[in-house]
Amino acid sequence: MSKLHLKKELQKLKKEQLVEQIIELYVTYKPVKEYYKTFLNPENIEEICEKYKGIIVNEFFPNGKSRNPKLRFSEAKNAITDFRALKPPPKLIADLMVTLAENAWKFFNDYGDMPEQFYKSALNNFERALIYLHKERLLNDFKKRCETCLTYSQDCGYGFTEEMYDVFNKFYE
Repeated sequence: MSKLHLKKELQKLKKEQLVEQIIELYVTYKPVKEYYKTFLNPENIEEICEKYKGIIVNEFFPNGKSRNPKLRFSEAKNAITDFRALKPPPKLIADLMVTLAENAWKFFNDYGDMPEQFYKSALNNFERALIYLHKERLLNDFKKRCETCLTYSQDCGYGFTEEMYDVFNKFYE
């Protein structure tokens, strides 16, 4: 169904029916609940950001430790996508993106050699974060944290340390 068709159908409903529809969506779907939580109380957005940051960190350091990390970049990226759907300020989206890069490289730094795919994912997410920072004019706000990613990526195999510096230097030189 197109948005136009949906709009026509919703316009046929009475206000009370629309309210009931929204309440049903709110109760049934967690993303709708979070959306309205943010929409009606925008001052809570930083608290909600912390929740999503926890999801990202937990992929690398469950319960603050490294025992049985899941290392699912897809879950961490989904957390960013889900948070983005709440229409937060760009700086908070950037914070999550850099958090993903930091934790991936910190994990490598703390625990050593990883499969090549881990490095590729970590590098790709670092580059995505820098592209977003550049687009939103937030590079200066996050420079120290991006430099920390470089520090964590030292001694990385497969030439990824050099690639990290190449990506960093595209944006910070």
